[in-house]
Amino acid sequence: MTSKIIGTGSYVPVQVVTNDDLAKIVDTNDEWITGRTGIRERRVVMEEGTSHMAVEAARRALDNAGVKPEELDLILLGTASPDHCFPSGACEVQGALEAVNACAFDISAACSGFLFALNTMQAFIQAGIYRTGLVIGADCLSKLVDWKDRGTCVLFGDGAGAAVVRAEDKGMTHTVMRSDGAKWQVLSCISRTNGNFLNHQTPEPGYISMDGQEVFKFAVKKVPECIQQVILESNLSMDDIKYFVLHQANYRIIESVAKRLKQPMDKFPMNMDHYGNTSAASVPILLDEMNRTGRLKTGDRIVLSGFGGGLTWGATLLEW
Repeated sequence: MTSKIIGTGSYVPVQVVTNDDLAKIVDTNDEWITGRTGIRERRVVMEEGTSHMAVEAARRALDNAGVKPEELDLILLGTASPDHCFPSGACEVQGALEAVNACAFDISAACSGFLFALNTMQAFIQAGIYRTGLVIGADCLSKLVDWKDRGTCVLFGDGAGAAVVRAEDKGMTHTVMRSDGAKWQVLSCISRTNGNFLNHQTPEPGYISMDGQEVFKFAVKKVPECIQQVILESNLSMDDIKYFVLHQANYRIIESVAKRLKQPMDKFPMNMDHYGNTSAASVPILLDEMNRTGRLKTGDRIVLSGFGGGLTWGATLLEW
């Protein structure tokens, strides 16, 4: 027994922020951003937060799957930007959906969040503990970005994606999850600076900090390795894979991964040009787009791969 994705959904804010818009607040321009990242615009929240986006994506996934909230056994939310330290965003989603029979909790793996949550759900289902689950990737990084730092503010967008999974005979086959905590400082965000009545300092929120070159080198090395591992363990070849659905961080990263795997770019769908890097939401948003436009057919073998802060990375092979 394994788990199979039976429905998808996504949500992005209506507010579009173009590269030209950012050029008005930091020293940058459309040519510089697009040439280095492939990003032309992104969606940014006005009032809604991470949990609101997660709920909307979840509702659409449940509708797509034909599953009622009370059928859910487990809700997992991959996020690095929850609205509250506690309760978990997953519990907020559970309450909004009235999924009264589910257990719910968050998973923090930055941009790998959805993949790690999906693999965790797979473990619960494969063990026979649960049968039907909801996996969400949602992030609102606009509230963690220093909008004066052109090295990071041009990269990120807000959004949420979700998938309903159920115990089936076919679906997910092999998974790989890895982390390297020794390099946590390469991509990080302080949740709140130290401060209390003893040191007479007021806690302040932190911002995303990233060593772009180190992240690039890490991604183009580790992503091909974990993809090759899941395919090798499945006794398949690269030619057996219809699509490689990767975290949408940067066009150049995906291009480099394709070259290392010796695969054509048309097997690597992308949408970062109009959403930017939506962190844990990027893989499920892209998956939902592909599902709803008919690009995914029953029996297609696809590889999902995420990578991000931690450092964390991984890949999952599944049959649609």
